[in-house]
Amino acid sequence: MRKQKPVKESFVRMTELVLPNDTNTLNNLMGGRMMHLMDIAAAIAAQRHSNRIVVTASVDNVSFREGIRLGNVVTLEAKVTRAFSSSMEVHIDVWAEDIPSGTKVKSNEAYFTFVAVDQSGRPIDVPEAVAETEEEIRHYDGALRRRQLRLVLGGRMKPQEANELKALFDME
Repeated sequence: MRKQKPVKESFVRMTELVLPNDTNTLNNLMGGRMMHLMDIAAAIAAQRHSNRIVVTASVDNVSFREGIRLGNVVTLEAKVTRAFSSSMEVHIDVWAEDIPSGTKVKSNEAYFTFVAVDQSGRPIDVPEAVAETEEEIRHYDGALRRRQLRLVLGGRMKPQEANELKALFDME
């Protein structure tokens, strides 16, 4: 039986200040810089869950809803949503805060997939993620569908084998 670990133990909160070197010519945080920060926060969450070295396997569903301005405080919150044999899906929420005005908005969110590896870079088993809260259970339940979609789009699974995805469209 696989070891189990609560999702909450992987939680990461990371905070950054948007400085001039992080922005584009419109004084907004550059998308590449945002993805860099998201990758770091998500990797830490995956490492906390697995207690292993992790590598980024995929990034999907990155949405940029609101611009993040020069001088804003960026808060990233990440946690593992589900673990498979050696891979883990991590969900990240990104918040932008304008401290002088007192406003805080959700600006980004994404799903990252990481694989735990040993010192030689070979995949290694990770603990099962145990979802406890309503939100954790919702993310956990959707993770298998998202995984199958990633595998189908990446050519690593045939669409007819993606049973979780087919069930979404079963109109009986």
